[in-house]
Amino acid sequence: MSEKTNKKEAPRGLITPEQAKTLDQAYNCRHKLISSSILERPDNRSTWFSIEELEKFLAYAKSEATELGYTLDGIRLYEGAYPEEKGQLGYTTMFLIPTGSTPDNIKTKSLKVMSPGSGDIPGGSGLNMGQGGTPPQANYPQ
Repeated sequence: MSEKTNKKEAPRGLITPEQAKTLDQAYNCRHKLISSSILERPDNRSTWFSIEELEKFLAYAKSEATELGYTLDGIRLYEGAYPEEKGQLGYTTMFLIPTGSTPDNIKTKSLKVMSPGSGDIPGGSGLNMGQGGTPPQANYPQ
């Protein structure tokens, strides 16, 4: 009798820790430029969200997409930065925005479609307020 494994199918785009290190290291020159030339202090390099918050967000985004007349088909990650406060530029952050399509796949002017079903959902709530790296400039892995 052979033993079955419960390992799930790997998602498309899965990378190894070595590939993650390569991507992280390739970002070093950009991070240095932003930190030294723009912010004049080390900037944030990562954002962490708990599984609980991500699951809540996905459930909320699915429900909200339906209310707005869309079918949720993905999440887009955007880089952003907190606004200047008390003369200090804010740290870089990542925020998540729901993407989807209308049930009849009609492309509207308000839904910028790069490929079928991948446009940001107009009026859809995003997720921010993850925890920045510790320290903010910490490289992969933390």
